[in-house]
Amino acid sequence: MHQLFRLVLGQKDLSRAGDLFSLDDSEIEDSLTEALEQIKIISSSSDYQTNNNDQAVVEICITRITTAIRETESIEKHAKALVGLWDSCLEHNLRPFGKDEDTPHAKIASDIMSCILQNYNRPPVMALAIPIAVKFLHRGNKDLCRNMSNYLSLAAITKADLLADHTEVIVKSILQGMVQKLSLGTCFRRHLKVFS
Repeated sequence: MHQLFRLVLGQKDLSRAGDLFSLDDSEIEDSLTEALEQIKIISSSSDYQTNNNDQAVVEICITRITTAIRETESIEKHAKALVGLWDSCLEHNLRPFGKDEDTPHAKIASDIMSCILQNYNRPPVMALAIPIAVKFLHRGNKDLCRNMSNYLSLAAITKADLLADHTEVIVKSILQGMVQKLSLGTCFRRHLKVFS
């Protein structure tokens, strides 16, 4: 792992986290999987939800990592670690604290979601992501559900067969109003025709 990532994540050094943006994407690309694994350890700690310093370090690092993944077009290389961190968010509370206040793990999930699911046209990435994505539909966070339904709609148009194993969960979510009926519902009806 790049020494600056090692410093920032190892010591949870918020004062140096911004320096990650001074590095070229190509300079840190080989470090991204290891950095994601370290973030997973930090965000799974028992005091993470109350530790503002650790949350800020994680948010900055995730922003830097997802930017580098997009710029280097290396999503397939780092997808397993990215999806692993995303999946770990499901082990924590995702329901908003207040009217518009996301929990720390909901913020991580949201930041990672767009990086992963914008690659809806890459079947290897979607094969890893979709089984995790559908789990977020029933976790009580309407914003996550709404955004997830938009991305799953795109995945359904591009590669409908990847959603076949998740028919029951998606239909239940549509019926319960947890996802946008006009987006995922419409695409899912097309999906059902493919398999009928």
